[in-house]
Amino acid sequence: MKSSHITWQTGEIDIHKREKLLQQKGVCLWFTGLSGSGKTTIARAVEKSLFERGYHSYVLDGDNIRYGLNGDLGFSAEDRRENIRRIGEVSKLFVDAGIITLTAFISPFRADRDAIRHLMESGRFIEIYVKCPMAVCEKRDVKGLYAKARRNEIEEFTGISSPYEAPENAEIVINTDSLSAEASLTRIIDYLIKNHIIEEK
Repeated sequence: MKSSHITWQTGEIDIHKREKLLQQKGVCLWFTGLSGSGKTTIARAVEKSLFERGYHSYVLDGDNIRYGLNGDLGFSAEDRRENIRRIGEVSKLFVDAGIITLTAFISPFRADRDAIRHLMESGRFIEIYVKCPMAVCEKRDVKGLYAKARRNEIEEFTGISSPYEAPENAEIVINTDSLSAEASLTRIIDYLIKNHIIEEK
C-alpha cells in the first residue's frame, strides 16, 4: 500500500538554523564496500574523532538497522534495495537535523547509492568507498559469513552469489588492505576539513 492524501509539512526551523545552533554542517558520510572491508570499524573511528572534536554525529550500522527498522527485510535484491531506500530516507532526516551522519552498509547497487545522493543537496552526500580485495575480506571473515556463503548456507551473498557494483566517482576511496585504520581516519578527517565541513582543531 502506498500512502495517499498526504502533504509534506515544513516547519519554521530549517537546516541552516539548526546548523547555526550546532555550529556544524549536516552531511551524510556513506561508507560502502564488501563485508569485512572495514566500513563499520572506520565509521566508528570517525564518529569517535568527531565527538572528541565537539561535533554531533551518529553511525547507522547495517546490522543494527536490521534489528529494528528493517527487521522485516531479507537479502533478496528487492529487499536490499528497500533496505537502502529506507536508510537513505532516514539519513536525509538526520542530515536535515544538522547531524553528521555516518552509514555503514554494503549497499551493493550503484543505482541505489546514486538515488540517495539525489535525495540531498549537492555536497551533503559524501560517498566513501572502503575498497578491499575480496580475498582479504574473506581472510578476515570476522562474522564467518564468507565461510557460510561458500557452504551455500547464505543465499545472495555479496561477492559470492550476488554482485557488488563499486563506486565510479566516490568522493573518498580508502584502500584498507594497505592503509591502517589510523591512516584511513586521517584521510577522512582531512577531507572534511578541506571541504569546510568541520574546522581544523
